[in-house]
Amino acid sequence: MSLIDQVERALDTIRPYLETDGGNVSVEEISPEGVVKLRLLGACGSCPMSIMTLKAGIEEAIKKAVPEITAVEAVNLTAMDDPNAVLPANIG
Repeated sequence: MSLIDQVERALDTIRPYLETDGGNVSVEEISPEGVVKLRLLGACGSCPMSIMTLKAGIEEAIKKAVPEITAVEAVNLTAMDDPNAVLPANIG
């Protein structure tokens, strides 16, 4: 199984939780150094809690399932203090 397939399989284990809040994630690239670059989609792309979701949920799931991965980064992370950040309706 390719590295991208392994990462996608790991993401599939947490996608239901992301989708519950109106979000999702897509893999943009995996560098030769093992860094996964993700795009946060839907509500995840504008949520101020996305950094916590990325580190505590997404990165943990990927690194546990695919030990070759050294880091996980989002290409469109929303800062917690961004005035345009929007919490999902079921949280706020």
